[in-house]
Amino acid sequence: MLTFSKMHGIGNNYIYINCFQETVTDPEKLAVFMSDVRFGVGSDGLVLILPSKVADFRMRIFNADGSEAMMCGNATRCIGKYVYDMGMTDQTEITLETNSGIKYLTLYVKDNKVESVKVDMGKAILKPADIPMLSDLEQFIAQPVEVDGKTYQVTGVSMGNPHAVVFLPKIDHLDLEKIGPLFEHHPLFPNRVNTEFVRVIDDHTLQMRVWERGSGETFACGTGTCASVVAAVLNGYCKREERILVHLRGGDLEIIYHNDDTVTMIGPATYVFEGKMEVPNL
Repeated sequence: MLTFSKMHGIGNNYIYINCFQETVTDPEKLAVFMSDVRFGVGSDGLVLILPSKVADFRMRIFNADGSEAMMCGNATRCIGKYVYDMGMTDQTEITLETNSGIKYLTLYVKDNKVESVKVDMGKAILKPADIPMLSDLEQFIAQPVEVDGKTYQVTGVSMGNPHAVVFLPKIDHLDLEKIGPLFEHHPLFPNRVNTEFVRVIDDHTLQMRVWERGSGETFACGTGTCASVVAAVLNGYCKREERILVHLRGGDLEIIYHNDDTVTMIGPATYVFEGKMEVPNL
């Protein structure tokens, strides 16, 4: 029997396994199995909480299709809540090793439970070769990209994983099931891409929908929200060093893009339930 926890960051829901206590030998196949809503638990993917030699804890994250992601902002907040609420640490300032570097978390606690988490997400990466994107430009800001016969103005940002940000006047009725995969597998992005469709409400407020590579449309994406605010600043819609409120399908996040190119994310983390399940021979 495998013990797991279900958690979400404003609707971006993952299955969390405490690998201080459990052993996972094939996380790619386990992610596919457990993410399936009929035969498994149902989720956007699988997160492993592991020991680290360079930080307090380590995270590995796998999308619902089994592909390993570099980073997930919502999952970092959930891990912060998990390790504190479960008594794995009594510190409110912790470090988390990810595949895109060490992240620094500040836990905001009320009644001995973490309510929200601030994450230093590191520096935004803007050079296309490092995102990666197949472009010789120094930065890929509001550049025309044709998708399914229509031209979109795309801004490329990496927050440890690649993002394509598209600003549109309306996003509520976008057919993401159709256009999302076309962006994800566009030849401009050799490692596929997460795509954010963003409406600017005012200079402190954005609305966003996201198509995540390997998972489809999700209710939230922490790194995508950070990338959207970075892109909004680069396109002149918002300013650095100011809190930008972003409305996602699952809730709200606050993002600050600093003068040193680092990004801060502030948002909630929610525990849903703990369970045990039999895992077949995968």
